[in-house]
Amino acid sequence: MLKVIGAGLPRTGTTSMKAALERLGFGPCHHMYEILTNPDQVDRWLPAADGERLDWDRVLAGYSSSQDWPSSGFWRELADAYPDAKVVLTVRDPRGWHTSFGNLMANSSGVRNAEELPEAARPVATAMQRLRPVLDRIGRDILGEVWQAEDDAFSEDEAVAAFNRHVENVRAGLPEDRLLVFDVREGWGPLCSFLGAEVPDEPFPHLNDSEALRRTFDTLLTGGPLAAPA
Repeated sequence: MLKVIGAGLPRTGTTSMKAALERLGFGPCHHMYEILTNPDQVDRWLPAADGERLDWDRVLAGYSSSQDWPSSGFWRELADAYPDAKVVLTVRDPRGWHTSFGNLMANSSGVRNAEELPEAARPVATAMQRLRPVLDRIGRDILGEVWQAEDDAFSEDEAVAAFNRHVENVRAGLPEDRLLVFDVREGWGPLCSFLGAEVPDEPFPHLNDSEALRRTFDTLLTGGPLAAPA
């Protein structure tokens, strides 16, 4: 059962948040990496592409927290399904986010054709192709009809407006005592205070989303085993 729900968009420090939540005892944390390393999970999400309600206890069975798409695309539904869970909305400079998100789309284009990949990598690429309708729906719902899963799909101004609109929608949709708007550069303090957790005696895990994803796609393209970043 989820105790912490991530509402932030991809490339807002979700990889760091996954590591931080697991360090604080709110793990395992569901993230897109969980689907990359467990492609069979895609079947749990597919009904959402047609607008069907998901059985969240099944979709996120075994997880105590969530971050990143696809789960953060359903923050409202998850907040309703788990009324005792707290919600963390990760944010960053929206113009920097536009650049980073564009790089994400450009990198992911390399795994869209499973037939061109090494045999060991094809199940993951096939899974991501199958998940595409779900991600497209999330993108349109959150970022608007202008969004498509290509790196040049929308302008910087459109992206900034969509990012800010998402932040305001989350703020408006939840009571203040249930929501933390959080920039991972703030470190442990605000997060631990919000979750009622003791501050660890170690640095906050500032992981590089771009670098972690680049390594993941490089591994995928060469047919090596995938693992969540650490």
